[in-house]
Amino acid sequence: MKMINIANGPRNASAIILGCMRMPALSVADAAGIIRTAAENGINFFDHATCYGNGEAETRFGDAFPQTGLKREDVILQSKCGLHFDRKEFDWSRDDILQSAEDSLRRLKTDYLDVLLLHRPDLLYDPEEVAEAFDILYTEGKVRCFGVSNVTPGQLELLNKYVKQPLVINQLQFSLDQTQLIDPGLYLNNLTTDRSTDRDNGLLDYCRLHDITVQAWSPLQFGMFGGCFIDHSDFPELNGVLAELGEKYGVSKAAVAIAWILRHPARMQAIVGTMNPQHLADICTATDIRLTHQEWYKLYLASGKFLP
Repeated sequence: MKMINIANGPRNASAIILGCMRMPALSVADAAGIIRTAAENGINFFDHATCYGNGEAETRFGDAFPQTGLKREDVILQSKCGLHFDRKEFDWSRDDILQSAEDSLRRLKTDYLDVLLLHRPDLLYDPEEVAEAFDILYTEGKVRCFGVSNVTPGQLELLNKYVKQPLVINQLQFSLDQTQLIDPGLYLNNLTTDRSTDRDNGLLDYCRLHDITVQAWSPLQFGMFGGCFIDHSDFPELNGVLAELGEKYGVSKAAVAIAWILRHPARMQAIVGTMNPQHLADICTATDIRLTHQEWYKLYLASGKFLP
């Protein structure tokens, strides 16, 4: 497994993260099994959110972890707060951040979170309230590092004006289908395609300039939640190239697709959400290969893009 050092954050973090959104579907024993499979394949980073199963994902992990034989210090636990689908609102208020963190700690059965992320922007957020909540959690030793999810450069700048702790992570959607993070740089000033539209104000470059690690969510998905493009009939050319490179390197098509993300010099992490142990083990072989410059572009073009 490829390991990375997150600037101002966790050291020796696995390049592949196990996203635990689907863990509520597993029994406690099966949840322990997928956690062990992750660890056996080099994954030490586990991503949660208070909204995943309305807390059930964290509860299942917390119940299962003692059965894995792993030690708390062997893993990096990350959770996200701020999304309340039950209340139909996003909330970055001081009290909600504090309560969400306490709830995550209780459900995960741990004394601290390695990372806490603000989960999608709250349109009414007060950065001074966020800063106060972060100070309390950090001073009390309940959260060691902080970050965000799906947050723009302007929002990051405003937060950084007030928070004392560095924002070390930004979770963003990125896959062979969802390439809007990188497209505008290629199609700059090109009126023949809407891929020239800068939808996030140069967010990837901003993160790289400010030592913020990007975590790619839904790395095998098309659309926002359209499904997996692996073996999907709508992506014949892409699957053909994935199969070709998979055969060359002796890995699965999914592993090639993850390797494509990890090949980017931004040194991203990829969050995979499978609860299938064999599929997870297959995906982890992505870090055993390094695509060539030409292979990376071949995949990019096979996903429906063109060179202007």
